[in-house]
Amino acid sequence: MVFIGLDIGTASSKAVAVTEKGQIVAQASRPHHTSSPRPGWYEHDADAVWWGDTIHLLAELLTEVPADQVEALCVSGIGPCVLVTDEMGQPLRPAILYGIDSRATTEIEEMTRLLGEETLLEHCGNRLTTQAVGPKLAWIARNEPHIWHKTRRWFSASNFIVFCLTGEYIVDHYTASGSSPLYDLPALGWWDRGWEASASGLLCPTLAWPGETVGTITAKAAALTGLKSGTRVLAGTIDALAEAYSVGSRNIGDTMIMYGSTLFMIQTVRQPAIHAGLWTLTGRMPGTYSLAAGMATSGLVTTWFADIVGNNVSTLVEEASQVPAGAEGLVLLPYFSGERTPLFDPQARGCWLGLTLNHTPGHLYRSILEGVAYGVRHNLETMREAGAQATRLLAVGGGTRGSLWVQIVSDVTAMPQELAGITIGASYGDARMAADASEIDTAGWNPAVAIVEPSSTTAASYDNLYGIYRRMYPALREEMHRLAAFHA
Repeated sequence: MVFIGLDIGTASSKAVAVTEKGQIVAQASRPHHTSSPRPGWYEHDADAVWWGDTIHLLAELLTEVPADQVEALCVSGIGPCVLVTDEMGQPLRPAILYGIDSRATTEIEEMTRLLGEETLLEHCGNRLTTQAVGPKLAWIARNEPHIWHKTRRWFSASNFIVFCLTGEYIVDHYTASGSSPLYDLPALGWWDRGWEASASGLLCPTLAWPGETVGTITAKAAALTGLKSGTRVLAGTIDALAEAYSVGSRNIGDTMIMYGSTLFMIQTVRQPAIHAGLWTLTGRMPGTYSLAAGMATSGLVTTWFADIVGNNVSTLVEEASQVPAGAEGLVLLPYFSGERTPLFDPQARGCWLGLTLNHTPGHLYRSILEGVAYGVRHNLETMREAGAQATRLLAVGGGTRGSLWVQIVSDVTAMPQELAGITIGASYGDARMAADASEIDTAGWNPAVAIVEPSSTTAASYDNLYGIYRRMYPALREEMHRLAAFHA
């Protein structure tokens, strides 16, 4: 008996086949292109990237795992995204990505005025930000009326793949609750007023919980992927929630930190914790909720820097590890594509403060890791303001390879982090959900193999530099916005 998890990421897609004991028996990955036709715009070709990756990855897995051994499949992906299609589910334009895409700022302001910020918080648990779906739908309606005229359905990444595999038009509650202003958090259902304001005329997907079985592989999908017709498919969810579950984040206070192209954090909470600087969403299963935070760029900055200095990341990590904590007086605001929580400022911009002729690429690289760590601390403090105390940090994602970045985050936040033995992320969490749906006990899957403890020797330095980090943005905000106008 084998369970498949598949995840559509920002820069790559991954798939994994896992036994009922949680052991990986096959895995595959596939890089793909993210288009940025204008600054602040980020798109994927859903057919070529999302569905194309799915076909290739499943075919690759099935060279190692017989299709008749696959019990169930679960898909996660970036989101919430905005892919508009016709009534038959054919994409009408490239998919607009999640909060890193900041094109709909005018629509965010207009829709907030129309619905009211307090009303939005009451019904959706969230302000309208670049993460919101409604304003991006309104942007399409305004700027691409020829597309909007034909639009009948809206998808994010995971539920588009579910549709391609099963023909079912569903979306999971977690994705829906992040798709403001379409979803009513207290009612756990669609919000008629929010839907009318942003998606009038579109068909409403059926709602399901991430771990629910929602359909089976169709004959057409079986012919394309190699899976057996009739294989069960789960609703799936956004990658961050699946990634949290991959390392066993399930108890109140458990907080996952996902080190990836962007950085995402999810804390499990007992009741909705509403804060204007964070996202409040449903949980993985009924009766649970999530408090989420996200930085627009993290690993994207490290790879950008490696590219421009013509060096590989492993060399830069080694150089940065030789640099003292604080990068000898260098602080970075890592807002290279605006910032999500808790600033919600798509016009924020990255900047270094404190550069001297003595700073080397190793100093700059360390300051990038530290800048992201300051952002993590800022978000954890905001969660505490909302009444949600992180009691356990669980690190996951590609950025956990090697200890430097994780160590810096623990030092800056003064909190230990648990590292699981398997850190491939959301695809493993998907496979775990698929096993749960087959009544497999997954409680013993993927235990922690290491704990990264904070260093007391760096605490004073990082407290001081964190204060500088927090004061930089208010001091520079207006100038950042003037510079952002150059790309308008």
